[in-house]
Amino acid sequence: MRIDSDVDIDFGNRDLILEKIKHIPASMRKVDPIRKHATGVHITEIPYDSVNNMASIDYKEAEDRGYFKLDLLNVHVYEQVKSEEHLLELMRKPNWARLNDPIFVEKLIHLSNHYQSIKRMPEPINSIPRLAMFLAAIRPAKKHLIGRPFKEISETIWDKEDGTYSFKRSHAVAYAHLVVVHMNLLDSGHTFN
Repeated sequence: MRIDSDVDIDFGNRDLILEKIKHIPASMRKVDPIRKHATGVHITEIPYDSVNNMASIDYKEAEDRGYFKLDLLNVHVYEQVKSEEHLLELMRKPNWARLNDPIFVEKLIHLSNHYQSIKRMPEPINSIPRLAMFLAAIRPAKKHLIGRPFKEISETIWDKEDGTYSFKRSHAVAYAHLVVVHMNLLDSGHTFN
């Protein structure tokens, strides 16, 4: 059975889960020098390179052959989340007006370098769908949409572009929720290193 998917899972500290599960690091073999994939691991059987302690097949070729890879990502924001209940509390509607404060935006995950792009938007970013569209618009394939109304952006933002980095809708919505969690953590007085 071939699984064609892109699964990313965020952790405050990915090493804690990697200590508990049997896995083989994904490999990047079409680069010089070859190296482990930054986040990808295989949790199913795959040919293994014992010299380099990673898969013996490049991660893209492995995907083409039907091997399943998970991307386990370190997201420092989640280190501050104490429990599932705390996370749900942090997912509440944030003070969207804080996106008008350049010092606040500078601290935010995924938005820190994009205050000027936020200011170019003709309408406020005041919902998860709008934030998701904005996060997708700041990727290289969709930068031409910055400064346009959200109704216009919504018409093409989720269209796949060939050869240029863009966000899938699912990733953008997930990252929008992460930004909201971070906004609420910052507003509740949490500090990050």
